[in-house]
Amino acid sequence: MRKTLFRRITRGQLAFDIVLAALFVPFFSLGIVGDLFVGGAAYSPAVQAWGVAITVVFGVALAFRRLSPVLALAIAWLGAIAQMAVGMSPQFFDVAVFFVLYATAAYGTTVVMWVGCGSAVAGALVAAVYMGIQYAVYSPVLSPLDWGVTVGMWFAMVAFALLLSWTTGALVRAARQARANREARERAELLAAGEQERGRIARDMHDVVAHSLAVVVAQADGARYAADADPALAKEALGTISSTARAALVDVRQLLAQLRHSQAAGPQPRLADLEGLFAGVRAAGVELSVDTDPTPPGEPPTGVQLAVFRILQEALTNALRHGGGSAVDVRMAWRPGRVVIEVRNAVGDDRAHAQGRAPGGAGPRGHGIVGMTERAHLVGGTLFAAPDGRMFVVRAELPVTGYARDGAVGGREAAE
Repeated sequence: MRKTLFRRITRGQLAFDIVLAALFVPFFSLGIVGDLFVGGAAYSPAVQAWGVAITVVFGVALAFRRLSPVLALAIAWLGAIAQMAVGMSPQFFDVAVFFVLYATAAYGTTVVMWVGCGSAVAGALVAAVYMGIQYAVYSPVLSPLDWGVTVGMWFAMVAFALLLSWTTGALVRAARQARANREARERAELLAAGEQERGRIARDMHDVVAHSLAVVVAQADGARYAADADPALAKEALGTISSTARAALVDVRQLLAQLRHSQAAGPQPRLADLEGLFAGVRAAGVELSVDTDPTPPGEPPTGVQLAVFRILQEALTNALRHGGGSAVDVRMAWRPGRVVIEVRNAVGDDRAHAQGRAPGGAGPRGHGIVGMTERAHLVGGTLFAAPDGRMFVVRAELPVTGYARDGAVGGREAAE
């Protein structure tokens, strides 16, 4: 019952509505600025007392209009019926009805919204007939035709005013729903982009794990045959198996965490392929500066090489697409246990820069950042991408484990 009768609003909204109602009641009932009752002294003290009570009723409706639009509408109808029962003409406090009708359309459920619309039409008809009756009492010589025309004019004016309030609320409601739908669509697009990227990552990791296991099998067979004839060679093979298996274990854990679909494998890019990537960027007419300091002391794990290549590929693609031909600065630092990548370029898309959104990919926020983030998370790293003044910066930090150092055999070389 509470969920259908009351809606959730903030404390600030509730406090504002209560304060507004508290100001509304004395202003319109006690006549802070002059005599606000139409007719003023023409009403008896008893009727004016009723007017004060009715003002309180409308004030309560005003306080509840956002917390419970349907309850506020019922209270407003109660006040209007009481006003007609004591024979009062339309008063300034009737303005509360406009706020209540606005609230039914803007904040009420679908049923309450259309009940508010019907109340606007019915209220206009009742008010027009009521004013027509009062007019006929004071003008007994009025002809039926003139009376009908007068009532029709009053109905049109009151209905226009009431429906205008309701329509304004309906427009606000439509705008709020459109914004919610747009945000939901953006979230769905980001989720779909993440799923698509994880599928592509799964294909890459399939090849990584399959390659590592092939190395382990080949070295194990060699060590088994060389165990008696050449123990030193067998020991070297066992060391290769150890380093390769550790790197494969990391890849398997990442695969189990991210894999969603089984896909066919394909050739995987490595650090050696970065020169071709950089050459393609320079061929597009972009001034590209690459600084690798320090360089990797050995052969990084295949999964890390793949992540580095894909992140740089996406970052450079975004720079080509949205940098307006400005220079791009790439920095890589292979430090103990981690690699840090940073790509900087001027933002050519002023609108994307002003909004602080990633300029890459499709959609209002772009899917390029999603893909790079997935790549970094897959190997246990982090990625930051955001405007920095007039520059757009992509910075990734990836952990490096299972290193084959000092010329030791590991990865693809062991297989060959």
